[in-house]
Amino acid sequence: MNIKTRPVEYKDGKVNCVGYLAWDDNRADPLPCVLINHAWGGLDDFAMDRAVQMAALGYVGFALDNYGEGAQPETAEDKTAMMSPLMEDRVALSKRLKAGYKAAAALDEVDQTHMAAIGYCFGGLCTLDMARAGLNLHAAVSFHGLLDAPKDLPKKKCTASVLVCHGWDDPMAKPDMLKSFGEEMAEKKCDWQIHAYGSVVHSFTNPAANDKEAGTVYNELANQRSTNAMLDLLSEKFSMHGIDQA
Repeated sequence: MNIKTRPVEYKDGKVNCVGYLAWDDNRADPLPCVLINHAWGGLDDFAMDRAVQMAALGYVGFALDNYGEGAQPETAEDKTAMMSPLMEDRVALSKRLKAGYKAAAALDEVDQTHMAAIGYCFGGLCTLDMARAGLNLHAAVSFHGLLDAPKDLPKKKCTASVLVCHGWDDPMAKPDMLKSFGEEMAEKKCDWQIHAYGSVVHSFTNPAANDKEAGTVYNELANQRSTNAMLDLLSEKFSMHGIDQA
C-alpha cells in the first residue's frame, strides 16, 4: 500500500474550492470513492484524516471544501459566520455540494459509478442534502448531523442508502427531529436506517470534543459502533465493484 494525497482545485461559480484527495498509488484501476463533508470548522485535519482512512480501506477518499478557498475558521464566531449562510440557503449549498461531487467524479483515480458520501455535524447535513438532491451515491452516512429538511429544494428521488448515526441526547438534533427525519425518508421510499446511541450527545466521533455544557462530548463506544456501521454499509454497497455483471 502506498497512500498518497494531493489538493484538488475545483470551482463553484466564481468560488475556488480546494478539496483533499487520498488514494493508494499501488492500485492502478479507478476505485470507489467516499466523499467526506467537513464539520463547521472547514476542511480540517479531521476531515483529511478521514480521506486517508478511506484510502487505507481500499477506496478513494475525497474531502470536500464546502466553504471555499480552503477556509478553516478558528473561533466559534467565525465558524458560525461561514456555516450560517449555507444553512440558510440550501439551494446555494446544494450547488456547492454538486460542484464537489462532479470534481471527484472526474478524477482518474475515481470510479464515478461507485461513489458514497459521509459527513460530520454540518457535514452530516451536507451528506443528507446530497442524497436528497438525487446525486448518484450508493450510500450517504451522517454522523451526529443536523437533520432538518430543506424547504427550498425541488424534491428528487433519493437513490442512496441512507444511514444516520446519532446521539439520542444530542442537543442540536433532538429525538423529535429524528422522528421527522424518519418520516421524510419513509415518504421518499428510499433505503434508510437510523442508529441512535443512548446517553450520547453531539460530536461523539471527535476525540477533541469535551464540552459537556455545550453538549459536545467524544464517546469511544459510539464512535466505534458508528464507524463499524458505516464500514458495513460501504462494504455492502461496493461489493460488486470490479465484477463484470454482463
